[in-house]
This record gives sequence, C-alpha cells and structure tokens, in this order.
Amino acid sequence: MRLQNMSLHNMRLRNTRLRNTRLHNMGRHFSGLHRVMTGFCLALIAAMPASAQDFPTRPVKIITDSAPGSAVDVILRVIADRLTQIWGQQVLPVNQPGAGGSIAVRLAAGSPPDGYTLFIPALSTFVAPPGAAANLPIEIPRDFAPVGFLGGRRIIIKTAPWLDVSTLPDLIALAKQRPGELIYGTNGRGRLTHLTGELLASRAGIKLLMVPYSGGTAQVLSDVLGGRVPLVIEAYSGVAGAIEAGTIKPLAIASPERMPDFPNLPTVAETLPGFAASGWQVMVAPAGTPEPLVRKISDDLAKALTDPGVNQRLIGLGRFNRPMSPPEVTAFIQAEQRMWKPILEQTGSN
Repeated sequence: MRLQNMSLHNMRLRNTRLRNTRLHNMGRHFSGLHRVMTGFCLALIAAMPASAQDFPTRPVKIITDSAPGSAVDVILRVIADRLTQIWGQQVLPVNQPGAGGSIAVRLAAGSPPDGYTLFIPALSTFVAPPGAAANLPIEIPRDFAPVGFLGGRRIIIKTAPWLDVSTLPDLIALAKQRPGELIYGTNGRGRLTHLTGELLASRAGIKLLMVPYSGGTAQVLSDVLGGRVPLVIEAYSGVAGAIEAGTIKPLAIASPERMPDFPNLPTVAETLPGFAASGWQVMVAPAGTPEPLVRKISDDLAKALTDPGVNQRLIGLGRFNRPMSPPEVTAFIQAEQRMWKPILEQTGSN
C-alpha cells in the first residue's frame, strides 16, 4: 500500500513537471513570436517616413503630353531645374505628345508608384468627353494621386501680321463675313486652346476652323509665317518670343484680367462680357504612391514654385501661381470638369 502511494505521488510530480515545462516552452514561443512581430511592425513604421525623407536617391522623370517647345514644356523645364537643385538628383522632362494625351497617360499610369515617375497632364485630359481617346478622361483620385498645382497660364488670341485685323471686334466681323474659312491653329484637338476657340466661336456667333498641331506651338508658328494659318490660340509662354519679334499680333487675352506686362492688351470679356478661360497644370503621381511620399514631393514642389527666381521667371512667361495642397488640387480639378462640360456638349468637340 505504501509503495502504491509513493508511485502515485511520483507520477503526479512527474506530470506537474511536464505541464510546467510545456507552459514554459509555450511562454518562450509566444514571447519570441511577440518580439518578432513587434520588431516587424517597428521596422515598417520606421521605414515609411525614412523612404520619404530620403527621397530621391536616383533621377526622377516628369512626363508631359506636350511637345518640346510648347508652353507646358517651357514651364516644366523651369520647375525641373529647381527640383534638381532641391533634390540633388537629376529631374528629367519626358515629352510624350500625341493621341490627345492618352499615350502619356498610359505611360504614367503604368509606372511604379514609387515617386520616381511624375506626370503633368494637359487640362484637356481631365475634361475630355468619355470615349474621345483611350484612357480619358482622367479621374482623380481613381487614376492618379494629386501632388500639387503648378499654376495657371494666360491664353491669348493672336493673328498673323498679314491678316487685316487690329482688334478682336475686327476679327469677329471678318469671321462673320467668311464663315468657316478662318483657320486657327492649336496644340491639339480637345486641348484647352481648342476649347477656348470653340467657346469664342459660340459666344461671338461665328464659325472658325480648328487645325490641331501635334508638333506643338513651333509648328503652328511656322505655318503662320508661311501664310497658311491666320489665327493662333495659345498660352503666352509658348508665343512670347514671337510676340516680341512681331511675327504674330496679340488681339486679346482670354483670362478675366489684363496682364500686368501688357496693360494695353484688352481681355476677351471686354468684347464678350463674362468670357473667361485660363490654362492650368497640376502634377500627379501614379495611383498607389504612398501618402508620406506624395506629401514630401508636394512640399518640395511648393518650395520650387515659391523660389523668387522661379516665381519671377514664371510671371515673365505669363503664369500666375496659386499654391494648393493635394486635396485642394482634387477639388479644383473636379470644379473645372463641371465648368467645361457644357461647352463640350454644346460644340461636340469630341
């Protein structure tokens, strides 16, 4: 009996030791797992801001759907130079014109969302009618993450020196005498310059013939000098040199206010009350770009745009600055889309 009791006691003691050993091992296991998971989470948290703070560590591309020498291209290169200085890495403009901007949209949207490919779309890619071109219109934030507002640009109605008009009312009167005969060149179908021409024709009760130039402003001006195109609708920055040289003649500015540098140049609204059209550009990144990285690029872009040298250069090109945060960019684009929808439907510019 005594031996049996001792055996039971030893068995219970052994089971207790085994249970304690198992609990100890489980504790060690979960403690190790907890340390691993904690370390992994801390590494993720630490890595995210660090990647934004260290950006960029290699060259950055900025895609535009505008041709070399166009108004947007001129602005892009000014900004790219300053960002190169801020980042200490080369910022490379990439021109991808054609197909109403859809080529550039496809290239930019298909790029990795790592901040090393940015995109400056034309205004028209946001207001294009559905089906006008592949990948258009762009929707924010579905297709791209907004980064910042690059500023607005003033659109000017200009004529060739050999056309016998001196004012916008003269041009309207001539167009009424020759309906559908006066050609105006733009940097592409569906672009803001095209929409501005359609808005002008609609408001003035005239009919103009639009000819798109995929080669940009330089190609339009070549045909003006060659006597083939009498009318040009383009941003001031793309034709400033031609105006100064006297190869084209400005008639009116499409924005609501006169330009400080050209106080004698009337607005279209002085002839057609309420008329207003201004160009603008925004910078976006591929959808999925991490928010800390978007904020970093947005802040650095704001630094570049508010640099006194850059700001003065842009003002000289007929630009006006209007700093915006990424959410403000989204709201601005959506308002512009609502504004241009009626003229798209009215003119059938698709």
